[in-house]
Amino acid sequence: MRQFGVIFSHELRTYLKNKVFVGITLVLVLVMAGVMFFPRIREAFDSQPEPDIPQGGEVSGEVPGGDEDLPVMYLGGVGGNEAVEIFSAGFPDYRIEPVEGSAQDLSQLVQAGEGECGFYLPSETEYVYYAQEVSLYDTNAQTAEALLKQVYQMKRMIEGGMTPETALEALQVQVTGEVVSLGSDQTQTFWYTYVMIFALYMAILLYGQMVATNVATEKSSRAMEVLITSAKPTSMMFGKVLASCVAGLLQLVVIFGSALVFYNLNSSFWGDSPIVGMLFDIPVSLLLYMVVFFVLGFLIYAFLFGAVGSTANKLEDINTSVMPISMLFVVAFIVVMSSMGSGNVDTLLMQVLSYVPFTSPMAMFTRIAMSTVPWYQVALSVAILAASVVGVGILSAKIYRVGVLMYGKPPKMTELFRSLRRA
Repeated sequence: MRQFGVIFSHELRTYLKNKVFVGITLVLVLVMAGVMFFPRIREAFDSQPEPDIPQGGEVSGEVPGGDEDLPVMYLGGVGGNEAVEIFSAGFPDYRIEPVEGSAQDLSQLVQAGEGECGFYLPSETEYVYYAQEVSLYDTNAQTAEALLKQVYQMKRMIEGGMTPETALEALQVQVTGEVVSLGSDQTQTFWYTYVMIFALYMAILLYGQMVATNVATEKSSRAMEVLITSAKPTSMMFGKVLASCVAGLLQLVVIFGSALVFYNLNSSFWGDSPIVGMLFDIPVSLLLYMVVFFVLGFLIYAFLFGAVGSTANKLEDINTSVMPISMLFVVAFIVVMSSMGSGNVDTLLMQVLSYVPFTSPMAMFTRIAMSTVPWYQVALSVAILAASVVGVGILSAKIYRVGVLMYGKPPKMTELFRSLRRA
């Protein structure tokens, strides 16, 4: 146990003193700060100075600039002044200017840059929207469609004998409702699951590679031969892997903890953003499952990376050696993300993967977060995963002990297993 403690503390200090590790952590914290402070910064730049109030205490009835400061939206086709009034009410952020002529005349005005956009109405139920560039958040077409539909329905209702007031009341009726989920609500848990799966994906590929690289570095420098004679392979392997796990968790706690602090400082500027609010309102039970599956999933892959690293003779061989493990994890990641995207996370494939140690950290957590899983299935999955971590750890320590003494070309699997039986 003392050997494990010495190796663990040494490896952990090595991670925490590593300039790349510290640099990546600081950069990601700054990125989180930039994202969380963005609404506050944007509002500071977008804020306009308040108009001067005369000493008499009354604001002038005319604001300098008025509608002249608004972007121009051209309107042509049928409807005349009535269409202009309807679009002026529906698009208060635009100055509506009627255009006499054809749709081509209107499009030429927009193309010349004299107006931001324009609508041509071939009939009272048709429109053509012209814009220089249609951005991702451009909802003008949807707004115009809703306006024309409402006006058309109102006209037909009035023609059928309803008064304008009754028709308007019928069109503007508000429907209220409440959604009660008796199980999991995927609209709420999707983003929790996505963040955990993606964090596990990045941590395993990054820290697993670091474990394999550190082991290969010690082997190539012959320092491992000295270490292996003074410490048990199990203590060395578990010390290295657990140190990398703790370092990874500390990094994630710092990054996501700083994001939580920055969000609380700027929560009023985020308003009612549903996605951001959900990310920082994870239920405690789901957070505990996240930690359990993250730690166990990280450990089982880190042990494999460490064992493979001990069989490599040069740092250049690391990428080739760890490729099968990386591909196994990437395939599992793709399968789980595909199931999340489809919304059906309880397929037969996902249920099988929930009990396979190399896929259960992602598959079972996804099922827990996005569906209803019986407690005994969760307990069985965790038990299999925990036992597999211990078994893979012990096997990796034996491979580590044999691999550090094997030089030359990387050993084949058959040679490695023969050496393990003799050890």
